[in-house]
Amino acid sequence: MKTYTPFKAGKVRELYDLDDSLIIVCTDRISAFDNILKEPIPEKGAILNKMSKFWFDFTKDIVPNHMISIDTKDMPEFFQTPAFEGNSMKSQKLTMLPVECIVRGYITGSGWESYKKEGHICGIQLPEGLQECQQLPEPLFTPSTKAPLGEHDMNISMEEGAEWLEKDFPGKGKEYMEQLRDLTLAIYKKCAEYALEKGIIIADTKFEFGLDENGQIVLGDEILTPDNSRFWPLEGYKAGQGQPSYDKQFVRDYLSAHPGDSLPQDIIDKTLAKYKEAYLLLTGEEFK
Repeated sequence: MKTYTPFKAGKVRELYDLDDSLIIVCTDRISAFDNILKEPIPEKGAILNKMSKFWFDFTKDIVPNHMISIDTKDMPEFFQTPAFEGNSMKSQKLTMLPVECIVRGYITGSGWESYKKEGHICGIQLPEGLQECQQLPEPLFTPSTKAPLGEHDMNISMEEGAEWLEKDFPGKGKEYMEQLRDLTLAIYKKCAEYALEKGIIIADTKFEFGLDENGQIVLGDEILTPDNSRFWPLEGYKAGQGQPSYDKQFVRDYLSAHPGDSLPQDIIDKTLAKYKEAYLLLTGEEFK
């Protein structure tokens, strides 16, 4: 049996190279405040992997995506073990476009801080009198650079994004940037409307895109999970205040009061329950 080692390992994901494709593994590791915590969240990786699969299937009418299979039977024998079951995705290899495609449907986080000080988000002027966590008149596309390791991402305008892409893709910067904007907004609008019907507000999220061997833009990475998006419960939502969320809220709250890199069992259980609740609401199925 051929063995594999990850060629890239991030805080919570690992990538394996199969020459003609990739295996992306969502681990159960969890990070907060830039630290990987000692205790994993059991089943977290599989929940997020299957949630991405759900959204990839849901949005393939808008844009093709990199997903080939999440069934380990479609992967080399090395991956056909419980350690990779459910949490692994066989994916197309893409030439990734170095832009983080951020879309904001509600005003929160760094966008809210910017609006309070400047009246705009990433240079986009907004009406006066907006409240924290209020829905924006229209979703905003606020891209940033995807900076090399060790450097900080920077918010960019459409014009700056075109120049940024032009460096790697001469003659294509403006065209690609416009496609990224249009695809990002189309995916967000479709998914946010669906999620709202299921009781979840998708306040903001980010997408990553790449080019396939034919030069076609393809959706990659993960999509619309509580780890790369802000999910709020619709029940109890009220503008003018912070909102509870479906992500690492319990972990962050605990670590704010108890600094360190360790979690008690009750925080692990509560966090897992939130991930499972989001999965159930969005897919209509209990996570198994």
